[in-house]
Amino acid sequence: MAKNRNLFISHSWAYGDAYEKLVRMLNNAPRFVYSNYSVPKHDPVHEAPNTQALYDAIKAKVRFCDVVLIMAGVYSTYSDWINKEITIAKTDFNKPLLAVKPWATKRVSTTVANAADEIAAWNSNSIVSAIRRLNP
Repeated sequence: MAKNRNLFISHSWAYGDAYEKLVRMLNNAPRFVYSNYSVPKHDPVHEAPNTQALYDAIKAKVRFCDVVLIMAGVYSTYSDWINKEITIAKTDFNKPLLAVKPWATKRVSTTVANAADEIAAWNSNSIVSAIRRLNP
């Protein structure tokens, strides 16, 4: 039986399509089982009364994760929340961080790449293999 991995997939809802495609890839990966601790669009966390409440809600989700995945598109460099999620993952919990290069992207965010323990290509084999290495 495959080991279940708890994943937090950081994403921007401005680029929600990439998140949905990534989740589909993980769902269809053979012999790979995971629990998704991400914040979906319909999650009440988005209705948090202030920035600190949202930060705390994300931190509570990351706490139980084995690996944090962050889309490594250049847009990530300019996201305050990506930076906060990197801080939560690396500083607060010392979680392994996997940067995922979006499909057909040549450039990646230096912010995400510098924080990542590993960078995976946009295909399920690359992503799942990296997750297994980061959480054997």
